[in-house]
Amino acid sequence: MRLLCFQARRFWWKTFEKSLAEAPDRDVEAEVRDAVVAFIHVEESDGAEDRIASVRRHALKHLKWLANKRELRTVVLHSFTHLGAAGARPDIARDTLENLAERLTHSGYAVSITPFGYLNEWSIDVYGESLAKVWKEI
Repeated sequence: MRLLCFQARRFWWKTFEKSLAEAPDRDVEAEVRDAVVAFIHVEESDGAEDRIASVRRHALKHLKWLANKRELRTVVLHSFTHLGAAGARPDIARDTLENLAERLTHSGYAVSITPFGYLNEWSIDVYGESLAKVWKEI
């Protein structure tokens, strides 16, 4: 898994175009403020039986760590398959994002997932510190 995370003052997104034919028809526009925004690339190997639990646990710890650095309680998960070459099957990637969202919610975070299976337009306003822009490979 590869994560490109931002501590954002503001993140706005809107569905633009369906990228997976099986994705349900959606027209979504949303915005959050003071959030960790995680662009997540789930890799093919992340779905392996011997790896899936560990990858998800490490991703969860990383997202909570970054949110807690600025006392942020909102997280946005955005599937972004452009951070690596060998992407996971769509069902594995979607399940991974949903698993992370559920676990973050149980930990007291407000969580949004951008529409899966869509290209989205977005606008992001990121804080200036180095820690506000973090790359992580798991």
